[in-house]
Amino acid sequence: MNKKEKSQFNIRLARWEDVESVAKIMYAVYESIGDAETADSAEDIAHYWKHPSFNPETDAFIAENSQGEAIGYWEVFNAHENTQIDFEGYVYPKYNDTPLTELLMLRAEERAMQFIPFAAPEARVFIRSSMGIKEHEYRALHERLGYVPVRYFWRMEIKLENAPQVQPLPEGIEFCPFIPQEHARLVWEAENEAFRDHWGSHDSKYEEWHQRKLERPEFDPALWLIAWDGDQIAGLSQNRYLNEIGWVGTLGVRRAWRKKGLGLALLTHSFAEFYKRGITTVGLGVDAANPTGATRLYEKAGMSVANEYVAYEKELRAASAQA
Repeated sequence: MNKKEKSQFNIRLARWEDVESVAKIMYAVYESIGDAETADSAEDIAHYWKHPSFNPETDAFIAENSQGEAIGYWEVFNAHENTQIDFEGYVYPKYNDTPLTELLMLRAEERAMQFIPFAAPEARVFIRSSMGIKEHEYRALHERLGYVPVRYFWRMEIKLENAPQVQPLPEGIEFCPFIPQEHARLVWEAENEAFRDHWGSHDSKYEEWHQRKLERPEFDPALWLIAWDGDQIAGLSQNRYLNEIGWVGTLGVRRAWRKKGLGLALLTHSFAEFYKRGITTVGLGVDAANPTGATRLYEKAGMSVANEYVAYEKELRAASAQA
């Protein structure tokens, strides 16, 4: 890459006034891979930028062309105690055959390296970067820069032509309205437990979970289905709107209540609630190799794969022998 190629673009730290531009870039990329309906809105991005572990003015970059227009975006997120650094990047598709994506990635890697001194001395430190399976140039660049594919994910969806048939709750389990002031910590604890078997999962901190889930602009507690067995939470389905479709953001069943039909009951009741509100397309994201059988559950409920994503990793520091 020569100096002339680099000089076509200016890369700077993000500013809060960039939110609208970032939303437009994201939409263009998602549209190019057939997932426009799942692109984040400007309100979603502004909310995400307020996460306690993220500061857009140090952890995100904007690429501009020679006219000063924002044409690319990259963020570096400290996902777990300075050891897992998540990348998320977007460049207008018409710039795919330019050096822009590589320039952004290299700038983001410089930022990622700055987390290493703050990680536990014995811990492995790595970057994780996810993208659509159809983003061939993007994937090839990652592989050229030393990233390897480690996991695949599906976006699944169902189009409801009629009111869905709901699966009954297992005996002794019932839904109760979610009251955030009373139930938030209990739901947070139940969610952490339900996802400990999942690949790459880490218990979330309550403050971060609260900001990410309950402070979303479109948060509607009536869409959250919490299944109780007495005073214990057995399972949960945290639903929300994603643009014009319904989204099952988090569906989990605690270990003691698995293999009883609760997951299917939560999912079909979620479909029914969206249908009642006039929403006929419902989607979710899932690990294609989910160890708890979630993909089979979703297929049983009538969902099918709408798109596929792949996660790449690049190791910045190996774990020590004591780890």
